Amino acid sequence: MNTTAKLMIATLMGVAASSAALADDVPYNQVQSLIKDGTIQSLDKLDKVATDKHPEATITDTDLEHEYGRYIYQVELRDAQGQEWDLDIDATSGELLSEERD
Repeated sequence: MNTTAKLMIATLMGVAASSAALADDVPYNQVQSLIKDGTIQSLDKLDKVATDKHPEATITDTDLEHEYGRYIYQVELRDAQGQEWDLDIDATSGELLSEERD
């Protein structure tokens, strides 16, 4: 393997490592203490933000991440037409940050 190829591989590995450091899944056993401390809103309230945006949809998956110094609640939905949606919600404020149709 030549030097250029090795450098490219090392660079890609560094980018992957730094990306992983910017977004960490919050372990489930820490979620309740974040809610109790008022750091994030209750999961029921955050789920409601998503279902208010898509009233006929069903939540299929959720995930809480600590990303760029803030908590992001990621919600996957499937609407009545079978369309899938990904929503990112600020877990502290409840603000809808992004919405994307799959």
